[in-house]
Amino acid sequence: MSSLAKEIYRNLLKAVNKNIGKEEHKSHFVDYIKEEFKRNINSRTENLKLAHNYIFYLNSVHHHKDLLFSYNIAVDRSNEVKKVLGKSAASVGLRLPEVYAP
Repeated sequence: MSSLAKEIYRNLLKAVNKNIGKEEHKSHFVDYIKEEFKRNINSRTENLKLAHNYIFYLNSVHHHKDLLFSYNIAVDRSNEVKKVLGKSAASVGLRLPEVYAP
């Protein structure tokens, strides 16, 4: 196995362990990667490019998910906005009108 193939192999295993997980029920991902690299010791350039793209994809999806959580996209922030607006209005001596909710 060439040094480039070894590097891609290590990076792929790291990406799978980091982004998919190491749990027992997810071990088939790692097993498949190990089996494919053993079977194709003289890996073609196309396969190495594909593996490199998959590493990039896994890391990008993980980073995107982290960004969504950091911006609280999945959380309804309307209550937080009302609190901030209420505090801002109170600091200048005003009150927000109460919204009628049937």
